[in-house]
Amino acid sequence: MKTTIYSTHKFDKPSIENANKGKHQLNFLEFRLTKETALLAEGSKAIALFSSDDASSEVLDILHKLGIKFIALRSAGFNHVDLEKAAELNIKVARVPAYSPYAIAEHTMTLILALNRRLIKAHNRVREQNFSLNGLTGFDLNGKTVGVIGTGKIGSVLVKILHGFGCNILAQDIEESKDLIDKYGVIYSDCATLCKHADIISLHVPLKASTKHLINKEHIALMKSGVMLINTSRGGLVDTKAVIEGLKTKKIGYLGLDVYEEEEGLFFEDHSDDILQDDVIARLMTFNNVLITSHQAFLTKTALTNIAETTIYNLDCFEKQKPSGNEISIN
Repeated sequence: MKTTIYSTHKFDKPSIENANKGKHQLNFLEFRLTKETALLAEGSKAIALFSSDDASSEVLDILHKLGIKFIALRSAGFNHVDLEKAAELNIKVARVPAYSPYAIAEHTMTLILALNRRLIKAHNRVREQNFSLNGLTGFDLNGKTVGVIGTGKIGSVLVKILHGFGCNILAQDIEESKDLIDKYGVIYSDCATLCKHADIISLHVPLKASTKHLINKEHIALMKSGVMLINTSRGGLVDTKAVIEGLKTKKIGYLGLDVYEEEEGLFFEDHSDDILQDDVIARLMTFNNVLITSHQAFLTKTALTNIAETTIYNLDCFEKQKPSGNEISIN
């Protein structure tokens, strides 16, 4: 089946080619899917998208007119796809529901440790032959209370890691995990209670109407002074402007982000020769207690292999008209 792969990167193309084994005719494009680049899929029956691609209603209309029948997402999240419009146009959409929860959870822990022990500042000092320890004091994670919002596959792995550090764990989810309660002493509570008592808060829920700007000025006001906030899930979970105010007042003492609400067209690309046009992220980057990575939490060899293999499997199922178990419905 001829398939156009949008947002191809040097880091993921080899894994897709290896998983494909010549089965599908793949047209690799470095461009993001937008209404301007949608026409490049002409002649294909399917497209494969990354999390930075735009599959909004207007773009889907263009793809439908080109004869696109299938969309294979190279991600677990699907908030960049207008699923109602896809269903209306009879375009089937499948995702990669789980590629490596360990990759995301371990990157989350990396951000926590790097912020706590001020590793970036320490590294930069040593490179300048400054071996002073002033201003590098961290805290013991042992005994600290960590709030994990969302205890699905990724959140559950993080809980296991945090338990190994000796942390007390609060959690919030619509479904409580008896296994996490029994094995790791997790205490479930509502979001407000979690915000009041946690020294560290980490987000692991999908982005939807009910979770958009979950971290807002009201919830920030409830948090402990100097709280550490980590987001490796979806940028829209956080009201970034409210977080900046929290940083300025020192309510938020540490901020670790692997995702950003306005990352589309910014992350995954080299803008080193450009003038940064996004004033919000520019402001974030001025704080020395903020650590930002550009949506790289998933970036491990294991995850890339799993993403590629599931993507090709989904294309196989589309072509053979058999269920993959990974199709997304709006119900």
